Amino acid sequence: MAQAVIFPKLGQTMEEGAIVKWLKQEGDGVVKGDILFEIETDKANLEVESFFEGSLLKIYVREGVVVPVNTVVGYVGTLGEKVPAQPPAPAAAPAAAPVETPQAPVPAPAAARASAPVAVPQTEAPRGEPPRPAAAAPAAPAKLLISPRAKAVAREKAINPAPVTGTGPKGRITEKDVLAYLAARHYDAIRIAPAAKRIAQQQGVDILTVRGSGDTGRIRVEDIERAVRAKPVALSRMRQVIARRLVESKQTIPHFYVTVTADITDLMRYRADLKAAGVVYSVNDFILEAVVLALEEFPTVNSTTDGRTVTWRGDVDLGVAVSVENGLVVPVVRAAQTLILAELRDRVKALAEKARAGKLTPDEMTGSSFTVSNMGMLDVDTFSAIINPGEAGILAVASGREAPAVVNGAVRIRTRMAMTLSADHRIVDGATGARFANAIRAKLETVELWKSLV
Repeated sequence: MAQAVIFPKLGQTMEEGAIVKWLKQEGDGVVKGDILFEIETDKANLEVESFFEGSLLKIYVREGVVVPVNTVVGYVGTLGEKVPAQPPAPAAAPAAAPVETPQAPVPAPAAARASAPVAVPQTEAPRGEPPRPAAAAPAAPAKLLISPRAKAVAREKAINPAPVTGTGPKGRITEKDVLAYLAARHYDAIRIAPAAKRIAQQQGVDILTVRGSGDTGRIRVEDIERAVRAKPVALSRMRQVIARRLVESKQTIPHFYVTVTADITDLMRYRADLKAAGVVYSVNDFILEAVVLALEEFPTVNSTTDGRTVTWRGDVDLGVAVSVENGLVVPVVRAAQTLILAELRDRVKALAEKARAGKLTPDEMTGSSFTVSNMGMLDVDTFSAIINPGEAGILAVASGREAPAVVNGAVRIRTRMAMTLSADHRIVDGATGARFANAIRAKLETVELWKSLV
């Protein structure tokens, strides 16, 4: 019996996605565990496995088409089996079990998964966002009505026929229309190198939009290459989500900023001593632990608001910004306040490795209560970060610098590191933000604290 291949729901906030690439084609053999296709969601690129054996009998959803979760995208079965000509309507996703969540738009940390008969993902991933209503697949763009001969002329001349006014039936563009369009724009007077024209034809560059830089305006290969680079490129869904959420944050959250500078000279010496003894911690490990401890002291900064009410998050669900090839992801360490320093280090390392390998699940990137963004390895003096919606703040950590400082009345060379807190002024006032930032600084400067925690 043929088995339906379902577009999977891989997290509470996931409502739709697109197939980036089919790795199997109709008629191909399939065994359990084979990757059928790659999908792109608002938060991740994922590989979807087959739970069935047989052959891929039918593909309904082609690459690049956005569909709701639980849509039937194909069938696997025995060659020759009959399958529907059109896919059945997608089943409704099961509701998540009730959990207590803040009233602000922060996804719950646990999510019910759709019990679709396909698809255990092998992941990639970014930032969590509030649930959105499922959207139907967008309508295909209107097809350009153009005759084959007209299309051939446009391709040979390396022009875009879309602006041509068609005089044929129903506005169809004819060869005559294309030739008239070229004559009106003095196409024959355009001077173009043969190699440049070939590249324009291959890359779909409209010669009429290119300005030549050669003698007497001759269009050269360099001009075509410049035009190719200037062509708009669609943002990935990940970057679209990042863009939407950052705009949402700056438009709806009144940010204010507090910068403090920690003297981490003694901490760096202690870290070196630990390393010599075979115990390895990064500076970021100490920063994250200091933030967790400070959030427990300042629960306001571990809260969320919808503009009318404030809800304390309880657990410190710590977001750790990780740079990946095509954007930024924020894996979440759940209940970080329950972990000792070594456990926090190991958990963050494992999540960062999964992020860079593209193996994070959507649920590992949602529900953070506070985020740390550390650019210390990127040689920056200071920076400020944008708050992740649903949180009250984010800490931006810059590079440690050796600089002269006054210590007990004498000038000494010390290692100093700037940290900037971005805080939501609806929840956190200036004094609280300053005390919170200084609490982090004080912990980093108190080596005795770390000796008790390691």
